[in-house]
Amino acid sequence: MAAAAKTFGSFREFYPFYLGEHADRTCRRLHFAGTSLVLLAAALAVATRHFAWLWLMPVAGYGLAWVGHFFFEKNRPATFRYPLYSLMGDFVMYKDIWMGKVPI
Repeated sequence: MAAAAKTFGSFREFYPFYLGEHADRTCRRLHFAGTSLVLLAAALAVATRHFAWLWLMPVAGYGLAWVGHFFFEKNRPATFRYPLYSLMGDFVMYKDIWMGKVPI
């Protein structure tokens, strides 16, 4: 029997859980690389007006993140249970890595 998903009243409550799901350094690095590629693909699509670049966003973002979870973190991505908060968490963790608040 599957465990019931925890409910979070806010993103502020969710984010510590999210960080706990990303304890492995390689997983965090793969998330960072994926999010960087997502931002690059978005910038390329806008700058070149070739919006086909947008297909790369979910492939790069989720692809690298899921490799991190399945092969290094050995857990199920939070995206499956908390899609919106997880997407927000990706970008907040990305910012926190740049700010030196989350080690990479």
